[in-house]
Amino acid sequence: MKPFTFKHFEIQQSKNVFRVGTDGVLLGVLADVENASEVLEIGTGTGLISLMLAQRNTNANFLGLDINGDAVLLTGTNFEHSPFHSRLQNIHQDLKTFETEKKFDLIVSNPPYFEESGSDKDKIARQTVELNFQQLIVASVKFLDDQGILSVIIPAEAGDDFIKIALENQLFLKRRINVKGIEYSKTKRLVLEFSLAEVPVQESDFVIEKSPRQYSDLYLELTKEFHVFKK
Repeated sequence: MKPFTFKHFEIQQSKNVFRVGTDGVLLGVLADVENASEVLEIGTGTGLISLMLAQRNTNANFLGLDINGDAVLLTGTNFEHSPFHSRLQNIHQDLKTFETEKKFDLIVSNPPYFEESGSDKDKIARQTVELNFQQLIVASVKFLDDQGILSVIIPAEAGDDFIKIALENQLFLKRRINVKGIEYSKTKRLVLEFSLAEVPVQESDFVIEKSPRQYSDLYLELTKEFHVFKK
């Protein structure tokens, strides 16, 4: 499968691992990584999100977990060949049995979001078979530093459930970004950030395209150090 080339790194891809997509890119540019020094990514896939965050924060160290052995091998290759390889580590690990004494300033995840179905295509990456919202949130509470942040991207229709489960586990919404595919359309995705402390919620909208196949000015600005746009 053809690699995906960014300005400062390249993503090797595989038919057995969920490919580079807009959701991962959005979390890579929108997650609040500025003040983080230790970052945990849950479900690395190709390693895209950690690589983007490592480019944005040149001091942070990253640990990626994935239950899919093919994804771990692919992430390892992409980490190793990146300019940030010395700060990137990934392991073959089920979050449900993961243990560490380390606390993280930022936990990021583009979690599974389809309930189990009859299809085997992208089964682990796209369905809540191996990881559901409850498990992700409980683990995040356990591994977050006191000032840490959980940052996720999920479908808009799953937002209320995710926020409710987080609140039940004393994880409070602090930032909500409503992502729209095109201007004046319905919200398609949510970037949600949570903290262990209750603070006023910051809410904003993010439009990917201002018209069909024409990226918005904000999308172009945030991705200009990553995407290689054709002239």
